[in-house]
Amino acid sequence: MIGFAFRRLLTAIPVLWIAITACFFILRLAPGGPFDQERPFPPRVLANIRAHYNLDLPLIEQYWIYISGLLRGDLGPSFSTEDFSVADLLLLGMPYTLIVGGLAFAFAIVLGVASGIVAAFNQNRAGDYWLAGIVMLGLILPNFLIAPILQLVFGIQLAWLPVGGWGNGSVQFLILPVTVLALPHIARISRLMRGAMIETLSANFVRVAESKGIGPRLVITRHALKPALIPVVSYLGPAAGYLLTGSLVVETIFGIPGIGRHFIQAALNRDYGMVLGTVIFYMALIIVLNLIVDLIYAWLDPRVRGA
Repeated sequence: MIGFAFRRLLTAIPVLWIAITACFFILRLAPGGPFDQERPFPPRVLANIRAHYNLDLPLIEQYWIYISGLLRGDLGPSFSTEDFSVADLLLLGMPYTLIVGGLAFAFAIVLGVASGIVAAFNQNRAGDYWLAGIVMLGLILPNFLIAPILQLVFGIQLAWLPVGGWGNGSVQFLILPVTVLALPHIARISRLMRGAMIETLSANFVRVAESKGIGPRLVITRHALKPALIPVVSYLGPAAGYLLTGSLVVETIFGIPGIGRHFIQAALNRDYGMVLGTVIFYMALIIVLNLIVDLIYAWLDPRVRGA
C-alpha cells in the first residue's frame, strides 16, 4: 500500500508543475497588470513598484525567481493587499474554506449514499421517483442560482436563517452555504449509489445471503455496501475538486472570508501572487484528497494496487 501511495504521489508532481507554469504565463501574458488604474501612477513611481516586484525583468527570469522561491516555501507577496504575503492571506482564509468545504463534503457523502440506498430498495416505486426528481433538480440548477433562491426564501421571506456572513461559525450561518455547496454532489452520489446498489443486490452472492434468511440491514452492511461503494469512491476525487472550485462562488455570495473570496478579489485586481498561490493551494489539496481516495479505492478493491 505504501508503494502504491508513493507511485500516485510521484505522478501528481508533474501535474502540479504544469498547472503552476501554465497559470504563471497566462497571467503574465494577459493584457493589463496589477498596477494599471484609471488614474495611473507617475512613470517613475510605477517603474519603482515594478522593480520592487521584479516585474521589470524578462518573463523567463520572473518565472525562475518565482519557482526558486516556491521551492523554498515562499509564495511571494500579495500585489494588492499591502503588508500581507500570499501565505498570510491563505492562512487567514484557510479555516473558513476547510470548515465549509469539509462539512459540505461529509454532508454530500452521508446523504448521497443514504438516499441512493433508499432509492435502490424502492426501485420503480413512488419513493424512487421522488428522489430521482430531487436529484435532477440538484444536477441542473447551478449553485449561483440556488444560493440567492435559498437566501430569498429562508433568509428574507421566512427569516429563519441569516443570508450571509460568518457569525463566528455558528450553525445557523453555515446551513445555507453548506447546503448550496453540497446539493449537486448529493445528487451525483445518490445516482451512482442507486445504480451500483441495484446491480449489487442482483448479484449471486447477495441472493445467496437473502436465501439464508439474512435481513435487509445485514445484507446491506455485510455484503452489498462495500462493492456498491466502489463507483462512489472513484467519484470522490473529482467531487473534492468540484467542491473547492464551487466554494469560490459560494464564499463570495454568502460573504464568507475564505480563500475563495480572496481569490475572486485577487483575480479582479490582477494580483498575480495571490492568484498563483490560491491555484497552488487548491491543486495541492486536490492532490492530497485524490491520494486519500485512491488509497480507499485500493482498500475496497485490492486489484488496483498493482496498477
